[in-house]
Amino acid sequence: MNKVIAVRLKDKDKKMDKDVSYYFIGIKGSGMSALALILHDQGYQVSGSDIDEYTFTQKPLKAAGITMYSFSADNIKPGMTIIRGNAFTDDQVEVAAALDLGNQVTLLTYPEMVEKLIQQYTAIGVAGAHGKTSTTGLLAHVLSGIAPTSYLIGDGTGKGIPDARFFIFEADEYRRHFADYTPDYAIMTNIDFDHPDYFSGLDDVRLAFEEFGSKVKKGILAWGDDAELRLLAKDIDVPVYFYGVNPDTDDFYVKDVKRTTAGSSFTVYYHDEELGRFTVPLFGRHGILNSLATIAIAYMEEVDMDLVRKELLSFKGVKRRFTEKQIGPVTIIDDYAHHPSEITATIDAARQKYPDRELVAVFQPHTFSRTIAYLEDFAKALNLADRVYLTDIFASAREKAGNISSADLGSKIAKFDGIVSPTDVAPLLDHEDGVFIFMGAGDLQNTEFAYEKLLANTQSNLQ
Repeated sequence: MNKVIAVRLKDKDKKMDKDVSYYFIGIKGSGMSALALILHDQGYQVSGSDIDEYTFTQKPLKAAGITMYSFSADNIKPGMTIIRGNAFTDDQVEVAAALDLGNQVTLLTYPEMVEKLIQQYTAIGVAGAHGKTSTTGLLAHVLSGIAPTSYLIGDGTGKGIPDARFFIFEADEYRRHFADYTPDYAIMTNIDFDHPDYFSGLDDVRLAFEEFGSKVKKGILAWGDDAELRLLAKDIDVPVYFYGVNPDTDDFYVKDVKRTTAGSSFTVYYHDEELGRFTVPLFGRHGILNSLATIAIAYMEEVDMDLVRKELLSFKGVKRRFTEKQIGPVTIIDDYAHHPSEITATIDAARQKYPDRELVAVFQPHTFSRTIAYLEDFAKALNLADRVYLTDIFASAREKAGNISSADLGSKIAKFDGIVSPTDVAPLLDHEDGVFIFMGAGDLQNTEFAYEKLLANTQSNLQ
């Protein structure tokens, strides 16, 4: 039956010193906050610093009793073990203070700290230009319902179990942050050209994934329809198992797919072995593929498929990935999508769940360089909605301005209805019972919340 043989590796000699206290520079970052929660759950003393503005990641940190400070050189003391966020350069005030202290402090990068956790458990890293957060969340949900599991999800969610069997983590390709990770398994959802401020092109992105993949110990689960992942498989010695919908070319595949307004169901195979029928409360093709990757990992680790089937049914999603709320007749979906492929997947999911409703996309372009690089692709993806609104382009800390505007993108979109902002959301009231899909990775929620407030007040006045 070509059954995958699972070999358990757990290096107990690499357990970390419980007397160490950890201080995080940039503790409110999505990955950093999740890592801080993991270490806190494992019994370590944890604190950190960040900007004073509120972020959604600080709520669980506060609930855990983790102290957060404003950035200041005075926070850095001799004897500290400091974890440095990926976003901070040597001249950042606390990083500079730590470097000045030299060997009087232990200074670790975020990837170095994650690798310490990887070495202790059966670790599964989830990588991909798109879909890694949703897949990490789904895999963590399923395995944590079956066996002790620690997990680090890119939406700021983290859980640490001292004697866990599994460690599930999101492996970020940006600036090759995942280059030195050595997990037992990797899921690779896709390879695409993103982060044009760092990567020189698609070949450069694939090389980064090859560097990461070459250090995986047991095997890689790769999406079979991705041509770049097929090339990657030829250039590394690590076993690669493809997942998808093609029985002729994929190792794990689905058949008899049924998509309804309640979710999706399908039958899963590993080569000629039927693993069973599964149902998930997820929408769109990517929901099925993420589920298949999760099932494949569980199979490779000899997890009971009946337990996997049960856990899949109760998945509620991750933060800012197709997160829904209802205000009167209006449905609001909040999603992190900021790349054309992600926008296409999100609208596909909305079409499945709401086939007879008007879909109104409200999109915030994220960075000038990405908007320029994908101008035509953004227009094509957004035209899949029924109507489209844009906000101004979100300028990142790395990129303050550029030679493009949201109006330039709007001119390419046949269904474009205008530009909105937190102070001007009234045009959105023209769609009385639509499904609003707010998409973006910046501060789009300011516009979303302004619309929700106006909508609620309008509906209250009509009563």
